[in-house]
Amino acid sequence: MHMLTIGAFAKASRLSPKALRLYDELELLRPARVDPDTGYRYYTTGQLEQARLVAWLRRLGMPLARIREVCALDPAAAATEIRAYWARVEAETAVRRDLAAFLVDQLSQTPEMSRKDTTMLELRYAAHSDRGRVRPENQDTAYAGGRLLAVADGFGPAGAPASGAAVEALRFLDTEEVPAGDVLNLLDEAVRGANDAVRDAAGDSGGADGAGTTLTALVWTGSRLALVHIGDSRAYLLRDGALFLITHDHTVVQSMIDEGRLTAEEAVAHPQRALLLKALPGATAPDAELRLHDAHPGDRYLLCSDGLSTVVPEPRIRALLTETPSPADTVLALVAEANGAGGPDNVSCVVADVVER
Repeated sequence: MHMLTIGAFAKASRLSPKALRLYDELELLRPARVDPDTGYRYYTTGQLEQARLVAWLRRLGMPLARIREVCALDPAAAATEIRAYWARVEAETAVRRDLAAFLVDQLSQTPEMSRKDTTMLELRYAAHSDRGRVRPENQDTAYAGGRLLAVADGFGPAGAPASGAAVEALRFLDTEEVPAGDVLNLLDEAVRGANDAVRDAAGDSGGADGAGTTLTALVWTGSRLALVHIGDSRAYLLRDGALFLITHDHTVVQSMIDEGRLTAEEAVAHPQRALLLKALPGATAPDAELRLHDAHPGDRYLLCSDGLSTVVPEPRIRALLTETPSPADTVLALVAEANGAGGPDNVSCVVADVVER
């Protein structure tokens, strides 16, 4: 078997000798032989493919611990893991891009422009929650106020107290004027408080396999809406007649779609379509999605539990949002539509219009 010195192998693999020594210590890439007297490392040409894979994954920014896992897999499974990793990177980058755009815009404004933005627009809103046609009780909580819009979908033996606690923990945001520049930090702290409140409400039944809740909320700053999202309740934006889903479901099925292992059509009938990857309470600090949205006059926002989104197709949701003028009438129409389709789950909706004062 032809052996290469560490120097020759480093040149062939485009990894430095220092990196090769580190990867040996981390068990990412062990040399084929180590001289017992000198400690000098030797590699085979057959190890070049793995060395190059490690180098490429490092260039992607993948953490060393995850590279170790990927390198232990067969090629097909490794490809799936890389696809999943990159999907997460893109999602996190999108959040940071939105924050960067907001900061650039915020810092570019004059004080006069900022004051104008905070006085031009306001929300008109309504919320409605219904037990549905099948479930024995309503475990959803929906709330709409001048600054806070929220939907939480509880589950498990203490689902109703859990969803109520999550929304109640955010209620202080409805009474305090929040500057746009501080809202994401404040919202991050608020959802941590909600996590603790849900844990207390769920009691012994809390946890991944017990009671908990989703949480999707928007906080109004006067010119922007800050989104916090965890679970599979949803937020939609109707703008200029087009409907946009502005949240990403934190479910097993959605992760399979993201990784290319499942199509959206197959997901509808998947037996694990309701299995959550994220919810409150989390074992550690909640990994919530946080994002900022510029508000335009005429925008209409919808927050809903999956009792609506899994029963009523998006084209029909768009039609009801477009055709029904007032938020109060719209939430009633959406709930009625879900119940008319069988109402298999609790259904909750919050609708808010951005209007000029």
